[in-house]
Amino acid sequence: MTGKTAEKLRSLLKTYDERSAARPPAEVRTAPDEAERRRRACGDRLLNVVRPVLQAFLTELKSAGHEGSIEDRTNTADAYPSVGLMFTPRAPGGVALASTIVFRYDPRRGVAVARDIKPSATKGRVVTTSTDRIGTMRVEAVTPEWVETKTLSFIEAVLKVN
Repeated sequence: MTGKTAEKLRSLLKTYDERSAARPPAEVRTAPDEAERRRRACGDRLLNVVRPVLQAFLTELKSAGHEGSIEDRTNTADAYPSVGLMFTPRAPGGVALASTIVFRYDPRRGVAVARDIKPSATKGRVVTTSTDRIGTMRVEAVTPEWVETKTLSFIEAVLKVN
């Protein structure tokens, strides 16, 4: 490095130090912190809004003689939070498969709803394991009414194919 270049570099560094000392240090917020905050907020929303609605549906399904369970993954640190309802309708031959509706956090869309409906094997249909997305909603906009609508359409579809 030539003497002229070294002098210019020192001058730039000195100007930068003076400018930096004149302003207060800014609070640095990293993107992962913001993403983690949003993930946790969605987990809270799923736990406080979605899970109670699914629990009410599960109680009604069990009182009607069907089987079901709730899969709650709102407190996992290594994955996106989700809450799901697994539903196995009461079948005359006792051969019915469990279908699932899952409300899951999607960082780009908010809360995504996916369902996997499996028809009874006795109906002569091929059983597939694909899921279809039936809706998305911003995390803040998720309401019990929206969850009820999605869950009711899921149960209707399961009962129709079985």
